Amino acid sequence: MRSSNLIKVASKSILKNKMRTLLTMLGIIIGVGAVIVMVAIGQGAQSQIENQIQNLGTNMLVITPGSSSAGGVSQGARSFNRLRLEDAEKIQRESLIVSAVSPVVFTRTQAIGGQGNWQTNINGVSPEYRLIRDWDLISGRFFDQSEVHSMRKVAVLGRTVAENLFPGEDPVGQKIQLRNVPFDIIGVLEEKGQTAEGNDQDDVILAPYTTVQNRLSGRNFIGQILASTSSPSDIPEAQEEIKLIMRESHNLADWEDDDFEVRNQTQLAEAASGTTAVMTLLLAAIASISLLVGGIGIMNIMLVSVTERTREIGIRMAIGARGADVLTQFLIESIVMSVLGGTIGVGIGFAGASLLGRFTGWHPVVSPETVLVALVFSAGVGIFFGFYPARKAAALNPIEALRYE
Repeated sequence: MRSSNLIKVASKSILKNKMRTLLTMLGIIIGVGAVIVMVAIGQGAQSQIENQIQNLGTNMLVITPGSSSAGGVSQGARSFNRLRLEDAEKIQRESLIVSAVSPVVFTRTQAIGGQGNWQTNINGVSPEYRLIRDWDLISGRFFDQSEVHSMRKVAVLGRTVAENLFPGEDPVGQKIQLRNVPFDIIGVLEEKGQTAEGNDQDDVILAPYTTVQNRLSGRNFIGQILASTSSPSDIPEAQEEIKLIMRESHNLADWEDDDFEVRNQTQLAEAASGTTAVMTLLLAAIASISLLVGGIGIMNIMLVSVTERTREIGIRMAIGARGADVLTQFLIESIVMSVLGGTIGVGIGFAGASLLGRFTGWHPVVSPETVLVALVFSAGVGIFFGFYPARKAAALNPIEALRYE
């Protein structure tokens, strides 16, 4: 029996009972749609986290304080701070790979000015900080090296601070007060948005690190040091070079552990991508259970169909149809129902992902690979669960099938 005839016969059998066919496909439709939506959520989350990490800066390296221990018990990361301005200056002076370095002095206080007050983060940085973080301004300018050396009381506002203190106006040229110290506003940063942890990057005021350390913070040690390279390929080598410079700066012996940490964006991105990849796989695995349920439904209906069409099978065999023809016909019916259900499920998955993104503000990503895998998997379900009923139909004795009532 020719393949075209087998497909025609299978199609007629499927269309003969439209409602039963639709109910049979329902499990596949729901399963494929669920897989598409779940994977879209996972891939969208991964893409968003990667974008947020890229927003942190260009080819950035972060040097933070190390850990300490008390009574043999580790006190955790950043519990032992020995970072100093001299460390940042030494990296800037001696590194052959690093292109920009900025110390970062952290403090938090209330900013008073404009139309009220706002509790915010104050970061004391150098002019290179803007290059490292790849952070443009929407108004005004950034402070320069001469203003750092002279400890000028100038400030650059993040968008969140600017909108809360000076709503609807440009604050450049006005003044704010930080711990009773007046600062001139010289610029406003463009919006960066949230970090992967949900922190608002725009809720910040940047000022010369010399001014912040001497007039606001009062601490001898600094919170962190940022550095960047000209090319992403230079990051691993720069990381090792910074470790050597820092160990020398802190006079650490060969047997002593680092009292600092040097991390790069790649490590952050890999950690975040690994987490979201596991989440995506888990969501897809849960959704795939619906596909298996749908496959079992197809097998049950096909077994019923074999029973109902026993006399028809006997007649076909009696007039020359081979067992292989019967097997192929029932397999085609199973595969067509699975693939058709999978196609409808893909459409529902697209619609569901789009609807979810609209109501939640997320950005689900549906990749062509996901659609292809879902369709191939649904076809595989049709073959796997349709083979037993098809094999049972092909194994029928023609004489007994003709006698069947």
